[in-house]
This record gives sequence, structure tokens and C-alpha cells, in this order.
Amino acid sequence: MNSSRVRSIAKIAIVDVGAPLLIYQLLRANGLGTVAALVLSGIPPAIGVIVGAARQRRIDAVGVLVLAGIVVGAILGLVSDNPKLVLDEGSVGTGVFGLLCLGSLATDEPLMYRFALQFIGPDSEQGREFVELRQYKEFRQTFVVMTVVWGTAYLIEAAARIVITANTSTGTALAVSKVSPWAFLGVLAAWTFAYGRSQQRKGEARGAAYAAGQAAQAEQAAAASETADPARPAKQAQQTDDGTHHA
Repeated sequence: MNSSRVRSIAKIAIVDVGAPLLIYQLLRANGLGTVAALVLSGIPPAIGVIVGAARQRRIDAVGVLVLAGIVVGAILGLVSDNPKLVLDEGSVGTGVFGLLCLGSLATDEPLMYRFALQFIGPDSEQGREFVELRQYKEFRQTFVVMTVVWGTAYLIEAAARIVITANTSTGTALAVSKVSPWAFLGVLAAWTFAYGRSQQRKGEARGAAYAAGQAAQAEQAAAASETADPARPAKQAQQTDDGTHHA
């Protein structure tokens, strides 16, 4: 495991999960109201998104959804004084992402294809090769399936968090709201990697079979040509001999 991956995991564990839970528990233990404690516990993840965007000089779609969910949840919670609405902020982001995935299926470029292309780099040589693969139906179908799975999974995750928030204590709901998105992401990422490798192997097998078929057709064509003109090899040999004698 390289150092960048370790830093990413540590950032998630500390900033996105551990810090919000610790801040909530400390604030509640010191008598602060539930809604205020929940709103303040959302500060570390928001800062994490902002710092990450400043370092990369851009903010990605996930960061936008995280910030939007925190802001919406904080506003609704403060206006209504209802902690359940604050906790539902995470469901807003995941639900919107799920809808965006499924909605992108109406376009020529499903959302997971766009994410993959951005990750590879559209201006790189590998990115240009990636774009050329879109001419193949099987390649396009792979990203349709991925987008359907991700969209459906995140809609289910959003609905499950709403149900858990409505039927459990605030502390439990907060813990679930911080852990479940990363658990879903880990499972989906593992499935995507395995499915992508499987489709790649199938594509390579189809390519090898096609190349073998082309080679077999070429051999059959050559054999058929020799059968149609049995004297051709002798003629070619005679022509070679004549050329030698003239020289």
C-alpha cells in the first residue's frame, strides 16, 4: 500500500468519520443542544473538502455533493430545530448522485464513463485510447452496467440512511451516516474493479479470437488460390529461373 493511499484512508478515518463523532459527543456532554452539536460536527468534513480543492485547484463532483449536503442539512436543522433533518443531509448527496447516475444513461456518456475518463486524463495517450474504445458496443455496455449499479446502490443507501435516522437514536444515526457512505464506496469500488477486469479479459479474448479468425481466413484464401491454379508455384519458380538466366 503506497503512502498516498495511506494518507487518503487516514484522512477519511480522522476527518470524515472520527472528528465529527468526537465533536458531537464532546459538545453533547458539555450541554450543547443536539442540532447545534450536529451542525458543528459537520465542520471537519467541510474543511477537508475545501482544503482538498485548494490543493488540487479544483473541486470534484463528490466534494460538491458533500458540501451541498452539509449546508442544506445545517440550514434545515437550524430552521426547524429538528436533528433528523441535519442527519438526513448525507442522504441528499448520495440520493442526488444516484439520480445523476441513472439520469446520465439517457446520454451517450454514462456518468461512470465520464469519471473514468477524467481519472485517466482525456488529453493523455491512454485517455485517447480509452475514447477510441467507445466504438465497441461491449465497451459502452460495460459502463452502462457500472452506472446502473452505482446509481441504484446509492439510491438504496440514501433510503436506508433515512430509515435508520428515523428509527434510531441521534448518536447511532450519526455514526451510521458517517460510516455507511465509505462502506458502500469500498464495496462498489471492489465490485467495479473486479467487473472491469472481467470485461477486459473478455474483450482481449474476443480480440484474440478475431485475429485468429482473420489469420485462418487468409490461409484459406491462399490455399484456395493455389488450388484454383495448381501450376502457379511452378510458374513462379520458372519466372525466377528465367530471371536468373537473363541476369
